[in-house]
Amino acid sequence: QVQLVESGGGLVQPGGSLRLSCAASKSIFSIYDMGWYRQAPGKQRELVAGITSGGITNYADSLKGRFTISRDNAKNTLYLQMNSLKPEDTAVYYCNTYPVGLVAYWGQGTQVTVSS
Repeated sequence: QVQLVESGGGLVQPGGSLRLSCAASKSIFSIYDMGWYRQAPGKQRELVAGITSGGITNYADSLKGRFTISRDNAKNTLYLQMNSLKPEDTAVYYCNTYPVGLVAYWGQGTQVTVSS
């Protein structure tokens, strides 16, 4: 079983940037298609972006151009670069398999708060 640990969240002003990281516990990370998801208060969890094991990326339409997903298979790590952040980006961000997260792999997530 792979354990996923998200980090890099925090409080940022509108227009700011953050880079999230997701560290996987096993080297088999490289064979998985991976994604970032988020859940805002009172809302369902939604897919933010996905990346295949071969590096093909996909984004939620509303986030294209602001967020960039990437991966470093040598470090078993997934990243999400978030730019031009907006208050509506406030949520807990999770990483998991893509395009559907496996129940056993949901972690604690990392809180992102965009506020002035």
